[in-house]
Amino acid sequence: IIKIGIILILIYVFSNFIFKNFKTKSLLNTSLNLDSVNFFKTGIEKQSNIIRYISNEKLINKRNEKSINNKNDKEVTRDIAGNEDKLFDIKSILNIGANVFTINQIIDLNGQDNIEVADNNNILAEREKEEGIENDDKQEKEDSLEKKSEKKDVVNTNTTTEVVTANPLADKYNRDYNGVKIKNETEIELTDDILNPEGLSINKKNIIIFHTHTCESYTQSEKYYYEPTGSYRTTDLNYTVARVGDELENNLKTLGFNVNHNKTYHDYPAYTGSYSRSLATVKGILNNFNSDIIIDLHRDAIGNKEDYAPLVKIGNDYCAQLMFVMGTNGGGLTHSNWDINLKFAVRVQQKANEKYPGLFKPMIVRNSRYNQHLGKAACIIEVGATGNTLDQAINSMKYLANVINEGL
Repeated sequence: IIKIGIILILIYVFSNFIFKNFKTKSLLNTSLNLDSVNFFKTGIEKQSNIIRYISNEKLINKRNEKSINNKNDKEVTRDIAGNEDKLFDIKSILNIGANVFTINQIIDLNGQDNIEVADNNNILAEREKEEGIENDDKQEKEDSLEKKSEKKDVVNTNTTTEVVTANPLADKYNRDYNGVKIKNETEIELTDDILNPEGLSINKKNIIIFHTHTCESYTQSEKYYYEPTGSYRTTDLNYTVARVGDELENNLKTLGFNVNHNKTYHDYPAYTGSYSRSLATVKGILNNFNSDIIIDLHRDAIGNKEDYAPLVKIGNDYCAQLMFVMGTNGGGLTHSNWDINLKFAVRVQQKANEKYPGLFKPMIVRNSRYNQHLGKAACIIEVGATGNTLDQAINSMKYLANVINEGL
């Protein structure tokens, strides 16, 4: 009799309001007295919290059991469905008087004026839907990262190239090997066999970058203004060839190389002895970092032509021109790798001529060793000259990185 009475009360109170989606305010304006309505609402809020808690806990527990016992989705769904009666048995115990209420009618727990119509299955479905969206978002991010990791080029390779030096100097060279122009200042005859890079075998993944003349800087620009500590020199490494080295390092790493970039001062406080100090630095690096490719990055200086700025336009970028300076054993110092180093330089410059004609000026081959006996692909690369700006030198580095990558 009591149960029948309760059911009749529920039918009377809610039949005209729940199915018509009336708001809570409408409920409070009915013929029921305010105390009765508050009684119903308080009981419903308590019950809603309890049923939500039980439902969510059951779902979490079942999901944990699923991961532990390797159950499939159908088994977990069947387990939850089989326990619905138990859930509602607990609910019915908690209900008293007019607070007996199914979860299909939940008064908004935040005190809002609307009535939320949701059943236990909808709550679970919403929870699963939210987690599904999170998983989709996570997968989308992972896919995006994978696509980025697959990117190989740091520049658009379909670009037009034009040398645009304002006050150009005539290219001086006395050897041309398949388009690679060489100014040979030694007594060594550079035969085709010496210059042919075919069969070059070196460690292609590790690269050392350092600077024998670390303080070499450029003509100041609006973006890169610095306090000089000498003629086109500064100890602020944010404005020297060390900053250019940072740019080359970043681009090479993007292409998958392992790079050790050392920015030790070798020409400060004293310029004399720079190569002896940089020799010790590179030897120390090689103790823990095996590398054949060793790049000594410089800025060129052309006598008294301070405004000389060798420049090439690649696409929309104005870039400082580059130049290899290669050492030999012509000066009498032991240097058994000089011809292998030269093959490396030829290969890189060939690729540059193919992709960005004018990026490199004719390379210079000299009697000095320049510490290049330490590697099989050791070289000096001059980036621009005193008339170039740091902006232009930085612009060149993505193209240099790209030709090193493709040349190897």
